[in-house]
Amino acid sequence: MTMRTESEFDEKSRLLKIYRRMLAHFGPRDWWPADTPFEVMIGAILTQNTSWTNVEKAIRNLKSAHALGPDALFKMDLRRLKRMIRPTGYYNEKAKKLKNYLRFYRAEPICASPQRMARMPLSEMRERLLNVKGIGPETADSILLYALEKPIFVVDAYTRRIFYRMGLTSENASYDELQGFFMRNLPENTELYNDYHAQIVALGKEYCRNKPECGPCPLNEICMNKGVSP
Repeated sequence: MTMRTESEFDEKSRLLKIYRRMLAHFGPRDWWPADTPFEVMIGAILTQNTSWTNVEKAIRNLKSAHALGPDALFKMDLRRLKRMIRPTGYYNEKAKKLKNYLRFYRAEPICASPQRMARMPLSEMRERLLNVKGIGPETADSILLYALEKPIFVVDAYTRRIFYRMGLTSENASYDELQGFFMRNLPENTELYNDYHAQIVALGKEYCRNKPECGPCPLNEICMNKGVSP
């Protein structure tokens, strides 16, 4: 039997304690806000380097044009697509990324629907997503977790900032190192991964910003405030 060290138990308990404090403060986040798994996939691409408020504007544009479906989006003229998603910024690049993703989505029978994609083993589906030009680890994992309900932890800039300041991770940790830290120390549970990441986003947006609001932060009493100027 493999014995666990005291530090391993400590990391597990601290991560769960952090989650419970955020949950008590913000309540369940009920994330990702979308009508269909396909809408989640499109939103995961559009949210790169922008706020969710801007993504919502682009999603409304696509819905108003009755274009939020794989066939309609694939057939849409690139210039028109750029106009539709302009609120998200980087719309020239994002329009190309959407087209790349749609070609992948339509080309492979196994990826012809979210339901079929969800039946594929997580590691294989993740590898296929990462092979699509414009889909990086955070976007791929957002699709896996929120659209396909696979148990994988999403890491973003808020995660990096918050848990470095908490004193639990390195400032220069890679995406894979951060993801591994959470997945080693949390139960493998899709609902937990979903809401934990959503809680992190809420904390990062409201309190743990570049210039943090530490006083009212629900984690202030247990945070080491690393990298925070006095």
